[in-house]
Amino acid sequence: MTAVRPIVLATGGTGGHVFPAEALAGELEARGVPFTLVTDSRGRQWQGALSRRPIHYIHSASPTGSLQRRLLALFSLGLGLFDAWRALGRIGPAAVVGFGGYASVPTMIAARLRRTPALVHEQNAVLGKANRWVLGGVAKVATSFARTRFVDDARARLVGNPVRESVRTLRGATYRAPGPDRVIDLLVFGGSQGAASFSKVIPEAILSLPAPMRARLRIVQQCRPEDIERVRALYLASGIVAELAPFFADLPQRLAGAHLVIGRSGASTVAELATIGRPSILVPYPYAADDHQTANARAFEAAGACVVIPHADFTPPTLVAHLRALFESPQRLADMAAAAHAAGRPDAAARLADLVGELVATPKFSGVAA
Repeated sequence: MTAVRPIVLATGGTGGHVFPAEALAGELEARGVPFTLVTDSRGRQWQGALSRRPIHYIHSASPTGSLQRRLLALFSLGLGLFDAWRALGRIGPAAVVGFGGYASVPTMIAARLRRTPALVHEQNAVLGKANRWVLGGVAKVATSFARTRFVDDARARLVGNPVRESVRTLRGATYRAPGPDRVIDLLVFGGSQGAASFSKVIPEAILSLPAPMRARLRIVQQCRPEDIERVRALYLASGIVAELAPFFADLPQRLAGAHLVIGRSGASTVAELATIGRPSILVPYPYAADDHQTANARAFEAAGACVVIPHADFTPPTLVAHLRALFESPQRLADMAAAAHAAGRPDAAARLADLVGELVATPKFSGVAA
């Protein structure tokens, strides 16, 4: 019996890339499969399964901005390719799995040059630019949506987008639509620092609702620090119960307790709404690369799980119309919650690990091979 060679995980440093990498790392760890991480300096802050195995740091940069910055970034990525080539030579991996972000590009190119089996995981409904750079060298693309732009069906494998354990544990939380004259719990969040437009449009819309409907609301809203006092004063003056903060550490529990969610449509947000099964109004961030948030939201909307309001149309009158329609139809909220839940893939990390196992053709992918 010989030990299985390790799996290399290559990822950028932002949460959308890190969460699925952490989830796969935890699944590999549970199966006794060795793995190691290749990333840039941002990987020093990571915790969980990713921090319990060797980490190889390489140069990287994002080729955006001025011409000078792009040239410097390309030079850094070139150094990263040299770093990654050497790292893969020392590690001798059975396969490399990329999760996007420019920090993953040198490692994925090095894997191609070394003829190491490789796949990428795409979190959004549009293949990211970094993953498009390395597409020619991968055997499979693990997708989070049934259709992903820039990915041909022959190489796509739908596995879903892994979510945090704190979200997975809430998969069975029952949704109960608010009946007539009952409290309506509304959750609003728009990224780690909140959304400026949310702090303006949503209070104005809430204050425009009919008084009996407004009196039923109980709001939890993420706001930028500079907006909190202004928004709090608006709600307080109208007698609306509201809890405001720049960040909620217990956001999964808040999601599970909400009757309706208003938020952006990043990959992690959509995956968490689907895992827990909650209806939502999604306002895609208009400056996301390749407008991928709109693609995510439209795919979720096609499943019947949400209402999409394009950012350009996100005004108090438009939002009021949607809120009234939803609050006056508890059954529609319940149907949206059920559709969201049906779209959830809580076993995404296991599916992704299975796909890695197929890639390396190891019997049962159990951690040892004959």
